[in-house]
Amino acid sequence: MLSVKRRGAARLAAAVLASGLVAAGAIATAGPAAADDATPVHGGASATLGGLKTYGQAVLHANGHDQQIGAGLFEMTVEGGGTLQTYCIDISTPTQQQAKYQEVPWSASSLHNNQDAGKIRWILQNSYPQVNDLASLAQKAGAGSLSEKTAAAGTQVAIWRFSDHVKVDATDPAAEKLADYLEESAKKHGQNLTEPEASLKLDPSAVSGKSGSKLGPVTVHTNAGSVTVSPAAGAPAGVKVVGADGKPVTKATNGTKLFFDVPEGAKDGATSLTAQAATKVSVGRAFTGSVGRVKSQTMILAGSSESTATATATASWKKQGAAPAVTAEKNCSKGGVDVTATNKGDAPFRFQLSGKEHVIAPGKSETITVPVGEDQAYEITIKAEGGFKKTFTGVLDCKTAGTDTGKPSPQPSPASAGGTSAGSTGGGAGGDLAETGSSNATPVIAGVAVALVVVGGGAVFFLRKKKAGVTQ
Repeated sequence: MLSVKRRGAARLAAAVLASGLVAAGAIATAGPAAADDATPVHGGASATLGGLKTYGQAVLHANGHDQQIGAGLFEMTVEGGGTLQTYCIDISTPTQQQAKYQEVPWSASSLHNNQDAGKIRWILQNSYPQVNDLASLAQKAGAGSLSEKTAAAGTQVAIWRFSDHVKVDATDPAAEKLADYLEESAKKHGQNLTEPEASLKLDPSAVSGKSGSKLGPVTVHTNAGSVTVSPAAGAPAGVKVVGADGKPVTKATNGTKLFFDVPEGAKDGATSLTAQAATKVSVGRAFTGSVGRVKSQTMILAGSSESTATATATASWKKQGAAPAVTAEKNCSKGGVDVTATNKGDAPFRFQLSGKEHVIAPGKSETITVPVGEDQAYEITIKAEGGFKKTFTGVLDCKTAGTDTGKPSPQPSPASAGGTSAGSTGGGAGGDLAETGSSNATPVIAGVAVALVVVGGGAVFFLRKKKAGVTQ
């Protein structure tokens, strides 16, 4: 156990150093008017899809056809160290080989308007792999006996009934019994369950102000017991990351408020901080993924080893004039991306967004909701005088594909990441993960790829005042 903890600490230290160097190269050496291309992220765990690992078979009944598909647990490798197990919550969207996944809040996924999201969380908490006493689980479900692959298949089927609202059955009788039991129990006990806490998030992810002051606060949100805080390497001389008491901070916990302390007379500039933690990601957290600008099916967390979670925050300052901070968040309830501009300077911040000018008065903040079509790749650029430019890119992934856009293939297709055969039950990844093995196949659910359309400059933008106290 001691050696595992030491390895985890070493991974975390290396990840903190690497992230600090990256942040330094991208931000600390640049002035506030420099270009800063970024994809809006929420912080937390980032992982690469490794394939469908422990699974059985199910039949999807849709559009007058029956399609046999693989149903079970996927595995992902976390950047910086760790392993995740997930179930699919988007049955008709294909997985993409080597897809990169990011932990996101329910508001940035297909769960944002799903009234059954709490029922899905109940299933995850009360079935495999969180419950690994399969004999007891089988007894509760009246399923006779369950193997790891039938337990995974039955759990996935029950989840699909709430995530995609489709008619789907497990082919194995015991797995089908489990699916029915989980579905009915979740209806009774899961309605009021809410979203689990994030592994790590910094809010807001960008702050600004005048030199000679503390810029912030940036609040730490985490389920970890401790978070390592690192200022960017090469930060401007005299700039420090401090707590509310003004003392330098290297460790933080949930609720800690961080500030960038910029000395009086400091040259106009910018820097960043990186927060990292080793923690188990909460069961029920959503993960959205893509390869480039092609989305991969949305996942929901079923199990986590100790994994690395990372978040960054930036700060920029000026001696006089406008001092802007610009952030972006996907807003699935509005079908777009919220671009929030805050001005902590002493002059108006004037900027252009797709040809339209906006003005933020000193001390004010405003959010512009940029409409983006579902599954569309977007590139949103903010330009201002003095060469200020910031670009946000990504793919909006707010809905399940549904069964009208395509059907999963009759059999899972192999992915290049490596994986296991159906029903494999070999060695595990540690933590509360189920034990899984390895072989020469990586099955994934296949489907019809969704066409992507880049959002053009003629999109209509809607403005709304940001309510006081609302964070992004």
